[in-house]
Amino acid sequence: MTRIAVGGFLHETNTFAPTKATYDAFLHGGGWPRLQVGADVLSVRRINLGLAGFIEVAEAEGWDLVPTIFAGATPSAHVTKDAFERIARAMIDSLASAGPLDAVYLDLHGAMVTEHLDDGEGEILARVRKVIGHDIPLVVSLDLHANVTPEMVAHADALIAYRTYPHVDMADTGRACARHMALLLKTKQRLAKAFRQSPFLIPISWQCTNDQPAKGIYQRVAALQNDAVPTLSFAFGFPAADFVHCGPSIMAYGRTQADADAAADAIAALVESHEDDFDGKIWSPDEGVRHAMELAKTATRPIVIADTQDNPGAGGDSDTMGMLRALVRNKAQAAATGVIYDPAAAKAAHEAGEGATVTLALGGKSGIPDDAPYQETFVVEKLSDGNFLAPGPFYGGRMMKMGPSACLRIGDVRAVVASTKTQLADQAMYRFVGIEPTEQKILVNKSSVHFRADFEPIAEKLLICAAPGAMPADTATLPWTRLRPGIRIKPSGAPFIPATKSRSTG
Repeated sequence: MTRIAVGGFLHETNTFAPTKATYDAFLHGGGWPRLQVGADVLSVRRINLGLAGFIEVAEAEGWDLVPTIFAGATPSAHVTKDAFERIARAMIDSLASAGPLDAVYLDLHGAMVTEHLDDGEGEILARVRKVIGHDIPLVVSLDLHANVTPEMVAHADALIAYRTYPHVDMADTGRACARHMALLLKTKQRLAKAFRQSPFLIPISWQCTNDQPAKGIYQRVAALQNDAVPTLSFAFGFPAADFVHCGPSIMAYGRTQADADAAADAIAALVESHEDDFDGKIWSPDEGVRHAMELAKTATRPIVIADTQDNPGAGGDSDTMGMLRALVRNKAQAAATGVIYDPAAAKAAHEAGEGATVTLALGGKSGIPDDAPYQETFVVEKLSDGNFLAPGPFYGGRMMKMGPSACLRIGDVRAVVASTKTQLADQAMYRFVGIEPTEQKILVNKSSVHFRADFEPIAEKLLICAAPGAMPADTATLPWTRLRPGIRIKPSGAPFIPATKSRSTG
Protein backbone atom coordinates (compact mmCIF):
# COMPACT_ATOMS: atom_id res chain seq x y z
CA MET A 1 0.00 0.00 0.00
CA THR A 2 1.24 3.50 -0.84
CA ARG A 3 2.29 5.27 2.38
CA ILE A 4 2.10 9.05 2.42
CA ALA A 5 2.98 11.24 5.39
CA VAL A 6 0.74 14.30 5.86
CA GLY A 7 0.78 17.37 8.05
CA GLY A 8 0.29 21.10 8.18
CA PHE A 9 1.83 24.23 9.70
CA LEU A 10 0.13 27.50 8.73
CA HIS A 11 0.83 31.09 9.65
CA GLU A 12 0.56 34.35 7.70
CA THR A 13 3.04 36.79 9.19
CA ASN A 14 2.64 40.56 9.20
CA THR A 15 6.05 41.74 10.38
CA PHE A 16 4.58 45.17 11.20
CA ALA A 17 1.79 43.78 13.42
CA PRO A 18 1.70 44.33 17.22
CA THR A 19 1.32 40.76 18.52
CA LYS A 20 3.45 37.63 17.93
CA ALA A 21 2.23 34.06 17.48
CA THR A 22 3.16 32.00 20.52
CA TYR A 23 2.81 28.26 20.92
CA ASP A 24 -0.47 28.88 22.76
CA ALA A 25 -1.83 30.63 19.65
CA PHE A 26 -1.35 27.38 17.71
CA LEU A 27 -2.83 25.33 20.55
CA HIS A 28 -6.02 27.37 20.24
CA GLY A 29 -5.94 27.78 16.45
CA GLY A 30 -8.06 30.93 16.14
CA GLY A 31 -9.92 30.46 12.85
CA TRP A 32 -7.96 27.24 12.19
CA PRO A 33 -8.60 23.87 13.84
CA ARG A 34 -6.72 23.49 17.12
CA LEU A 35 -3.29 21.88 17.09
CA GLN A 36 -3.54 18.13 16.44
CA VAL A 37 -0.82 15.49 16.75
CA GLY A 38 -0.59 11.94 15.41
CA ALA A 39 -3.81 10.14 14.54
CA ASP A 40 -5.91 13.17 15.54
CA VAL A 41 -4.55 14.99 12.48
CA LEU A 42 -6.81 12.84 10.31
CA SER A 43 -9.87 14.20 12.13
CA VAL A 44 -9.34 17.41 10.14
CA ARG A 45 -11.81 16.63 7.35
CA ARG A 46 -15.01 17.79 5.64
CA ILE A 47 -14.11 21.45 6.11
CA ASN A 48 -12.58 24.06 3.80
CA LEU A 49 -8.92 23.19 4.44
CA GLY A 50 -6.13 21.92 2.18
CA LEU A 51 -5.40 18.92 4.36
CA ALA A 52 -9.09 17.96 4.44
CA GLY A 53 -9.26 17.91 0.64
CA PHE A 54 -6.07 15.87 0.38
CA ILE A 55 -7.35 13.30 2.88
CA GLU A 56 -10.57 12.90 0.89
CA VAL A 57 -8.76 11.99 -2.34
CA ALA A 58 -6.11 9.93 -0.56
CA GLU A 59 -8.72 7.71 1.03
CA ALA A 60 -10.43 7.24 -2.34
CA GLU A 61 -7.04 6.22 -3.79
CA GLY A 62 -6.55 3.71 -0.98
CA TRP A 63 -3.36 5.36 0.28
CA ASP A 64 -2.14 4.67 3.80
CA LEU A 65 -1.82 8.07 5.46
CA VAL A 66 0.84 8.64 8.12
CA PRO A 67 -0.20 11.71 10.15
CA THR A 68 2.43 13.99 11.73
CA ILE A 69 1.13 17.30 13.12
CA PHE A 70 -1.34 19.99 12.11
CA ALA A 71 -1.02 23.51 13.51
CA GLY A 72 -2.40 26.86 12.46
CA ALA A 73 -2.77 30.25 14.14
CA THR A 74 -4.48 33.54 13.36
CA PRO A 75 -2.26 35.89 11.32
CA SER A 76 -0.10 38.14 13.47
CA ALA A 77 3.46 39.34 13.84
CA HIS A 78 6.35 36.86 13.86
CA VAL A 79 5.98 33.27 15.01
CA THR A 80 8.08 32.94 18.14
CA LYS A 81 11.22 30.83 17.94
CA ASP A 82 9.81 28.57 20.66
CA ALA A 83 6.56 27.92 18.76
CA PHE A 84 8.28 27.29 15.43
CA GLU A 85 10.90 24.94 16.82
CA ARG A 86 8.42 22.92 18.90
CA ILE A 87 6.03 22.40 16.00
CA ALA A 88 8.74 21.84 13.39
CA ARG A 89 10.50 19.36 15.68
CA ALA A 90 7.28 17.40 16.17
CA MET A 91 6.80 17.22 12.40
CA ILE A 92 10.36 16.17 11.66
CA ASP A 93 10.48 13.63 14.49
CA SER A 94 7.26 12.07 13.18
CA LEU A 95 8.70 11.78 9.69
CA ALA A 96 11.94 10.31 10.99
CA SER A 97 10.08 7.59 12.89
CA ALA A 98 7.46 6.89 10.20
CA GLY A 99 9.29 4.07 8.48
CA PRO A 100 9.31 3.68 4.68
CA LEU A 101 7.37 6.42 2.89
CA ASP A 102 6.33 6.81 -0.73
CA ALA A 103 5.59 10.54 -0.55
CA VAL A 104 4.92 13.53 1.73
CA TYR A 105 2.13 16.13 1.54
CA LEU A 106 2.20 19.31 3.63
CA ASP A 107 -0.45 22.00 4.03
CA LEU A 108 1.53 25.23 4.50
CA HIS A 109 0.71 28.90 4.17
CA GLY A 110 3.80 30.26 2.44
CA ALA A 111 4.14 33.59 4.28
CA MET A 112 5.56 32.54 7.65
CA VAL A 113 8.27 34.70 9.19
CA THR A 114 9.64 33.74 12.59
CA GLU A 115 11.71 35.53 15.21
CA HIS A 116 14.82 33.79 13.85
CA LEU A 117 13.95 32.94 10.22
CA ASP A 118 12.71 35.05 7.31
CA ASP A 119 11.54 32.00 5.35
CA GLY A 120 9.69 29.68 7.72
CA GLU A 121 8.39 27.39 4.99
CA GLY A 122 11.73 27.19 3.22
CA GLU A 123 13.28 26.02 6.48
CA ILE A 124 10.53 23.46 7.10
CA LEU A 125 10.92 22.01 3.61
CA ALA A 126 14.72 21.90 3.93
CA ARG A 127 14.41 19.95 7.18
CA VAL A 128 11.86 17.59 5.63
CA ARG A 129 14.16 16.94 2.67
CA LYS A 130 17.03 16.16 5.03
CA VAL A 131 14.91 13.41 6.61
CA ILE A 132 13.21 11.90 3.55
CA GLY A 133 15.96 12.42 0.97
CA HIS A 134 15.64 13.74 -2.57
CA ASP A 135 13.89 10.80 -4.24
CA ILE A 136 10.57 10.92 -2.39
CA PRO A 137 7.90 13.26 -3.86
CA LEU A 138 7.09 16.25 -1.67
CA VAL A 139 3.95 18.18 -2.65
CA VAL A 140 2.76 21.32 -0.82
CA SER A 141 -0.44 23.35 -0.86
CA LEU A 142 -0.01 27.09 -0.33
CA ASP A 143 -2.18 30.09 0.37
CA LEU A 144 -2.85 32.54 -2.45
CA HIS A 145 -0.96 35.06 -0.25
CA ALA A 146 2.24 33.00 -0.10
CA ASN A 147 5.51 34.92 -0.39
CA VAL A 148 7.23 32.13 -2.30
CA THR A 149 11.02 31.88 -2.06
CA PRO A 150 13.59 30.12 -4.26
CA GLU A 151 14.31 27.76 -1.36
CA MET A 152 10.67 26.65 -1.22
CA VAL A 153 10.68 25.96 -4.96
CA ALA A 154 13.98 24.07 -4.75
CA HIS A 155 12.91 21.68 -1.98
CA ALA A 156 9.34 20.86 -3.14
CA ASP A 157 8.34 18.82 -6.18
CA ALA A 158 5.26 21.02 -6.49
CA LEU A 159 3.89 24.13 -4.79
CA ILE A 160 0.18 24.47 -5.55
CA ALA A 161 -1.61 27.66 -4.44
CA TYR A 162 -5.26 28.53 -3.89
CA ARG A 163 -6.94 30.32 -6.80
CA THR A 164 -9.67 32.18 -4.94
CA TYR A 165 -9.74 35.13 -2.55
CA PRO A 166 -11.97 34.80 -0.54
CA HIS A 167 -10.33 31.39 -0.11
CA VAL A 168 -13.29 29.14 -0.85
CA ASP A 169 -11.05 26.58 -2.60
CA MET A 170 -8.68 25.54 0.19
CA ALA A 171 -10.01 21.97 0.21
CA ASP A 172 -10.03 21.98 -3.60
CA THR A 173 -6.33 22.86 -3.54
CA GLY A 174 -5.65 19.90 -1.27
CA ARG A 175 -7.49 17.71 -3.78
CA ALA A 176 -5.36 19.17 -6.59
CA CYS A 177 -2.25 18.29 -4.58
CA ALA A 178 -3.45 14.72 -4.22
CA ARG A 179 -4.10 14.43 -7.95
CA HIS A 180 -0.66 15.80 -8.70
CA MET A 181 0.83 13.39 -6.18
CA ALA A 182 -0.89 10.52 -7.95
CA LEU A 183 0.66 11.67 -11.22
CA LEU A 184 4.15 11.75 -9.72
CA LEU A 185 3.72 8.32 -8.16
CA LYS A 186 2.40 6.84 -11.39
CA THR A 187 5.02 8.27 -13.76
CA LYS A 188 7.91 8.18 -11.28
CA GLN A 189 9.24 11.24 -13.10
CA ARG A 190 10.11 14.69 -11.88
CA LEU A 191 8.70 17.71 -13.66
CA ALA A 192 10.68 20.76 -14.74
CA LYS A 193 10.18 23.87 -12.59
CA ALA A 194 9.84 27.54 -13.51
CA PHE A 195 9.66 30.31 -10.92
CA ARG A 196 9.02 34.00 -11.53
CA GLN A 197 8.64 36.93 -9.11
CA SER A 198 6.62 40.00 -10.07
CA PRO A 199 8.24 43.45 -9.76
CA PHE A 200 5.60 45.17 -7.59
CA LEU A 201 3.59 44.61 -4.41
CA ILE A 202 -0.21 44.34 -4.65
CA PRO A 203 -2.42 45.55 -1.74
CA ILE A 204 -4.72 42.80 -0.48
CA SER A 205 -7.91 44.80 -1.03
CA TRP A 206 -7.31 44.59 -4.80
CA GLN A 207 -6.46 40.88 -4.85
CA CYS A 208 -10.10 39.73 -4.73
CA THR A 209 -10.70 37.08 -7.38
CA ASN A 210 -14.39 37.99 -7.69
CA ASP A 211 -13.24 41.15 -9.48
CA GLN A 212 -11.00 42.08 -12.38
CA PRO A 213 -8.12 41.92 -13.02
CA ALA A 214 -7.58 39.05 -10.58
CA LYS A 215 -10.53 37.07 -11.94
CA GLY A 216 -9.16 37.12 -15.47
CA ILE A 217 -5.64 36.26 -14.34
CA TYR A 218 -6.83 33.10 -12.62
CA GLN A 219 -8.99 32.15 -15.58
CA ARG A 220 -5.83 32.30 -17.68
CA VAL A 221 -3.89 30.25 -15.11
CA ALA A 222 -6.54 27.52 -15.35
CA ALA A 223 -6.56 27.64 -19.16
CA LEU A 224 -2.78 27.19 -19.40
CA GLN A 225 -2.75 24.10 -17.20
CA ASN A 226 -2.71 20.99 -19.41
CA ASP A 227 -0.85 17.71 -20.03
CA ALA A 228 2.33 19.60 -20.83
CA VAL A 229 1.96 21.80 -17.72
CA PRO A 230 0.13 19.66 -15.13
CA THR A 231 0.34 22.34 -12.43
CA LEU A 232 0.49 26.14 -12.64
CA SER A 233 0.06 28.60 -9.78
CA PHE A 234 0.04 32.35 -9.23
CA ALA A 235 0.37 33.67 -5.67
CA PHE A 236 -0.41 37.33 -5.03
CA GLY A 237 1.88 37.36 -1.99
CA PHE A 238 1.24 38.87 1.43
CA PRO A 239 2.40 42.50 1.19
CA ALA A 240 3.23 43.05 4.87
CA ALA A 241 6.30 40.88 5.37
CA ASP A 242 9.49 42.90 5.38
CA PHE A 243 11.98 40.53 3.79
CA VAL A 244 13.64 40.00 0.42
CA HIS A 245 11.10 37.63 -1.17
CA CYS A 246 7.88 39.43 -0.27
CA GLY A 247 5.63 39.78 -3.30
CA PRO A 248 3.72 37.99 -6.09
CA SER A 249 5.12 34.90 -7.76
CA ILE A 250 4.39 32.25 -10.39
CA MET A 251 5.24 28.53 -10.12
CA ALA A 252 4.94 26.30 -13.20
CA TYR A 253 5.67 22.57 -13.50
CA GLY A 254 6.08 21.18 -17.01
CA ARG A 255 6.99 18.03 -18.90
CA THR A 256 9.93 20.00 -20.30
CA GLN A 257 11.72 23.13 -19.11
CA ALA A 258 10.43 24.93 -22.18
CA ASP A 259 6.84 24.02 -21.25
CA ALA A 260 7.28 25.31 -17.69
CA ASP A 261 9.06 28.49 -18.77
CA ALA A 262 6.45 29.37 -21.38
CA ALA A 263 3.55 29.04 -18.92
CA ALA A 264 5.33 30.99 -16.18
CA ASP A 265 6.33 33.77 -18.58
CA ALA A 266 2.79 34.08 -19.94
CA ILE A 267 1.30 34.62 -16.47
CA ALA A 268 4.11 36.94 -15.40
CA ALA A 269 3.50 39.12 -18.45
CA LEU A 270 -0.26 39.14 -17.85
CA VAL A 271 0.15 40.23 -14.22
CA GLU A 272 2.55 43.01 -15.19
CA SER A 273 0.19 44.23 -17.92
CA HIS A 274 -2.44 44.91 -15.24
CA GLU A 275 -0.22 46.84 -12.83
CA ASP A 276 -2.25 50.05 -13.06
CA ASP A 277 -5.51 48.14 -12.48
CA PHE A 278 -4.68 47.00 -8.93
CA ASP A 279 -6.19 50.09 -7.33
CA GLY A 280 -9.54 51.44 -6.16
CA LYS A 281 -11.47 53.76 -3.83
CA ILE A 282 -10.61 53.75 -0.13
CA TRP A 283 -12.87 55.78 2.20
CA SER A 284 -11.99 57.46 5.47
CA PRO A 285 -14.11 56.23 8.42
CA ASP A 286 -16.45 59.24 8.53
CA GLU A 287 -16.75 59.53 4.75
CA GLY A 288 -17.44 55.81 4.45
CA VAL A 289 -20.07 55.77 7.18
CA ARG A 290 -21.84 58.85 5.84
CA HIS A 291 -21.84 57.42 2.32
CA ALA A 292 -23.20 54.12 3.64
CA MET A 293 -25.95 55.98 5.53
CA GLU A 294 -26.94 57.82 2.35
CA LEU A 295 -27.00 54.59 0.33
CA ALA A 296 -29.01 52.86 3.07
CA LYS A 297 -31.90 55.32 2.64
CA THR A 298 -32.97 53.52 -0.54
CA ALA A 299 -31.19 50.17 -0.17
CA THR A 300 -33.14 46.98 0.48
CA ARG A 301 -30.09 45.09 1.73
CA PRO A 302 -27.17 46.00 4.05
CA ILE A 303 -24.32 48.25 3.03
CA VAL A 304 -21.22 46.28 4.03
CA ILE A 305 -17.98 48.05 4.93
CA ALA A 306 -14.59 46.38 5.20
CA ASP A 307 -12.57 47.68 8.17
CA THR A 308 -9.59 46.48 6.19
CA GLN A 309 -6.69 47.91 8.19
CA ASP A 310 -7.69 46.10 11.40
CA ASN A 311 -8.25 42.77 9.67
CA PRO A 312 -7.13 39.98 12.04
CA GLY A 313 -6.72 37.81 8.96
CA ALA A 314 -3.79 40.06 8.01
CA GLY A 315 -2.18 40.57 11.41
CA GLY A 316 -4.44 43.16 13.03
CA ASP A 317 -5.51 42.72 16.63
CA SER A 318 -9.18 43.26 15.71
CA ASP A 319 -9.61 45.86 18.44
CA THR A 320 -9.20 49.32 16.90
CA MET A 321 -12.09 51.69 17.51
CA GLY A 322 -12.00 53.99 14.47
CA MET A 323 -15.02 52.51 12.71
CA LEU A 324 -17.14 52.12 15.87
CA ARG A 325 -16.47 55.74 16.78
CA ALA A 326 -17.45 56.82 13.25
CA LEU A 327 -20.71 54.87 13.40
CA VAL A 328 -21.68 56.40 16.75
CA ARG A 329 -20.41 59.90 15.89
CA ASN A 330 -22.52 59.98 12.73
CA LYS A 331 -25.57 58.50 14.50
CA ALA A 332 -25.81 55.48 12.21
CA GLN A 333 -29.04 53.50 12.55
CA ALA A 334 -29.40 49.71 12.50
CA ALA A 335 -25.64 49.30 12.29
CA ALA A 336 -23.43 46.48 13.58
CA THR A 337 -19.70 45.83 13.68
CA GLY A 338 -17.37 43.05 14.74
CA VAL A 339 -15.55 41.13 15.83
CA ILE A 340 -13.93 43.33 18.49
CA TYR A 341 -11.34 41.33 20.40
CA ASP A 342 -11.50 42.34 24.07
CA PRO A 343 -11.62 39.51 26.64
CA ALA A 344 -11.85 41.95 29.56
CA ALA A 345 -14.89 43.70 28.07
CA ALA A 346 -16.56 40.37 27.31
CA LYS A 347 -15.94 39.25 30.88
CA ALA A 348 -17.42 42.49 32.26
CA ALA A 349 -20.50 42.04 30.10
CA HIS A 350 -21.00 38.49 31.39
CA GLU A 351 -20.60 39.65 34.97
CA ALA A 352 -23.17 42.42 34.42
CA GLY A 353 -25.68 40.16 32.66
CA GLU A 354 -28.09 40.63 29.76
CA GLY A 355 -30.05 43.88 29.91
CA ALA A 356 -27.52 45.60 32.17
CA THR A 357 -25.47 48.67 31.29
CA VAL A 358 -21.69 48.64 31.57
CA THR A 359 -19.14 51.40 31.31
CA LEU A 360 -16.06 50.13 29.52
CA ALA A 361 -12.81 51.17 27.94
CA LEU A 362 -13.54 49.02 24.89
CA GLY A 363 -10.82 47.85 22.52
CA GLY A 364 -7.89 50.03 21.53
CA LYS A 365 -5.37 48.03 23.53
CA SER A 366 -2.87 47.08 20.82
CA GLY A 367 -1.06 50.41 20.68
CA ILE A 368 -1.95 51.29 17.08
CA PRO A 369 -1.17 54.97 16.29
CA ASP A 370 -4.22 57.27 16.31
CA ASP A 371 -6.27 54.68 18.19
CA ALA A 372 -7.28 54.36 21.84
CA PRO A 373 -9.85 52.50 23.97
CA TYR A 374 -13.42 53.71 23.54
CA GLN A 375 -14.66 54.87 26.96
CA GLU A 376 -18.45 54.62 26.87
CA THR A 377 -21.52 53.10 28.49
CA PHE A 378 -23.06 50.17 26.61
CA VAL A 379 -26.18 48.04 26.95
CA VAL A 380 -25.48 44.29 27.20
CA GLU A 381 -28.04 42.93 24.74
CA LYS A 382 -26.94 39.30 24.41
CA LEU A 383 -24.35 36.92 25.86
CA SER A 384 -22.80 33.78 24.38
CA ASP A 385 -20.23 31.15 25.30
CA GLY A 386 -18.74 31.69 21.85
CA ASN A 387 -19.27 28.15 20.53
CA PHE A 388 -21.07 27.98 17.19
CA LEU A 389 -20.85 26.57 13.69
CA ALA A 390 -19.68 28.83 10.84
CA PRO A 391 -21.35 27.26 7.77
CA GLY A 392 -20.44 29.89 5.17
CA PRO A 393 -18.15 29.20 2.21
CA PHE A 394 -14.95 30.55 3.80
CA TYR A 395 -14.94 28.71 7.13
CA GLY A 396 -16.82 25.86 5.50
CA GLY A 397 -18.49 24.36 8.56
CA ARG A 398 -15.78 24.91 11.16
CA MET A 399 -16.79 24.90 14.81
CA MET A 400 -15.83 28.32 16.17
CA LYS A 401 -14.72 28.74 19.77
CA MET A 402 -14.70 32.48 20.44
CA GLY A 403 -14.81 32.28 24.23
CA PRO A 404 -17.13 34.47 26.34
CA SER A 405 -18.77 36.89 23.92
CA ALA A 406 -21.41 39.62 23.90
CA CYS A 407 -23.49 41.99 21.82
CA LEU A 408 -22.97 45.50 23.20
CA ARG A 409 -25.21 48.36 22.04
CA ILE A 410 -24.68 52.11 22.06
CA GLY A 411 -27.50 54.08 20.44
CA ASP A 412 -28.58 51.97 17.47
CA VAL A 413 -25.07 50.61 16.87
CA ARG A 414 -24.26 47.05 17.98
CA ALA A 415 -20.81 45.54 18.44
CA VAL A 416 -19.81 41.89 18.58
CA VAL A 417 -17.21 41.52 21.35
CA ALA A 418 -15.33 38.24 21.82
CA SER A 419 -12.49 36.69 23.77
CA THR A 420 -10.75 35.23 20.71
CA LYS A 421 -9.27 37.11 17.76
CA THR A 422 -10.88 35.79 14.55
CA GLN A 423 -11.73 37.44 11.22
CA LEU A 424 -15.41 38.20 10.68
CA ALA A 425 -16.02 36.21 7.49
CA ASP A 426 -19.31 34.43 8.22
CA GLN A 427 -22.84 35.70 8.89
CA ALA A 428 -22.97 33.37 11.89
CA MET A 429 -20.40 35.61 13.57
CA TYR A 430 -23.21 38.14 14.07
CA ARG A 431 -26.00 35.69 14.75
CA PHE A 432 -24.26 33.93 17.65
CA VAL A 433 -24.79 37.07 19.76
CA GLY A 434 -28.31 37.76 18.52
CA ILE A 435 -27.63 40.13 15.61
CA GLU A 436 -29.39 39.21 12.36
CA PRO A 437 -27.06 40.61 9.68
CA THR A 438 -29.70 40.70 6.94
CA GLU A 439 -31.82 43.08 9.05
CA GLN A 440 -29.06 45.69 9.49
CA LYS A 441 -28.68 48.77 7.32
CA ILE A 442 -24.90 48.90 7.78
CA LEU A 443 -22.43 46.14 8.65
CA VAL A 444 -18.77 46.91 9.37
CA ASN A 445 -16.62 43.77 9.20
CA LYS A 446 -13.06 43.54 10.46
CA SER A 447 -11.92 41.79 7.31
CA SER A 448 -10.47 42.76 3.94
CA VAL A 449 -11.86 40.29 1.39
CA HIS A 450 -12.71 36.91 2.98
CA PHE A 451 -16.02 38.28 4.29
CA ARG A 452 -17.20 38.70 0.71
CA ALA A 453 -17.71 34.95 0.29
CA ASP A 454 -20.67 35.01 2.71
CA PHE A 455 -21.70 38.67 2.64
CA GLU A 456 -21.77 39.60 -1.06
CA PRO A 457 -25.02 37.66 -1.56
CA ILE A 458 -26.76 39.78 1.11
CA ALA A 459 -25.06 43.13 0.38
CA GLU A 460 -26.48 46.07 -1.54
CA LYS A 461 -23.03 47.66 -1.80
CA LEU A 462 -19.49 46.97 -0.56
CA LEU A 463 -17.17 49.74 0.64
CA ILE A 464 -13.59 49.74 1.93
CA CYS A 465 -12.62 52.02 4.80
CA ALA A 466 -9.17 52.78 6.19
CA ALA A 467 -9.45 53.24 9.95
CA PRO A 468 -6.35 52.77 12.14
CA GLY A 469 -4.89 49.27 11.99
CA ALA A 470 -1.84 47.12 11.44
CA MET A 471 -2.49 46.33 7.76
CA PRO A 472 -2.40 49.55 5.70
CA ALA A 473 -4.60 49.55 2.61
CA ASP A 474 -1.75 51.38 0.86
CA THR A 475 1.39 49.22 0.97
CA ALA A 476 3.56 52.26 0.24
CA THR A 477 2.85 53.61 3.73
CA LEU A 478 4.60 50.71 5.47
CA PRO A 479 8.14 51.39 6.80
CA TRP A 480 9.91 48.90 4.55
CA THR A 481 13.61 48.24 5.20
CA ARG A 482 14.45 44.83 3.76
CA LEU A 483 12.62 44.22 0.46
CA ARG A 484 14.62 43.22 -2.60
CA PRO A 485 16.07 46.30 -4.29
CA GLY A 486 13.97 47.67 -7.12
CA ILE A 487 10.60 46.07 -6.32
CA ARG A 488 7.87 48.70 -6.46
CA ILE A 489 6.22 49.14 -3.05
CA LYS A 490 2.78 49.59 -4.64
CA PRO A 491 1.42 49.19 -8.17
CA SER A 492 3.14 51.81 -10.35
CA GLY A 493 4.78 53.14 -7.19
CA ALA A 494 8.32 53.99 -6.24
CA PRO A 495 10.99 51.27 -6.31
CA PHE A 496 12.41 50.13 -3.00
CA ILE A 497 15.92 51.39 -2.38
CA PRO A 498 17.52 49.95 0.78
CA ALA A 499 19.13 52.47 3.09
CA THR A 500 21.77 49.90 3.97
CA LYS A 501 22.53 46.43 2.77
CA SER A 502 19.91 43.96 4.10
CA ARG A 503 21.01 40.88 5.97
CA SER A 504 20.58 37.61 4.09
CA THR A 505 17.33 35.73 4.48
CA GLY A 506 17.10 32.60 6.61
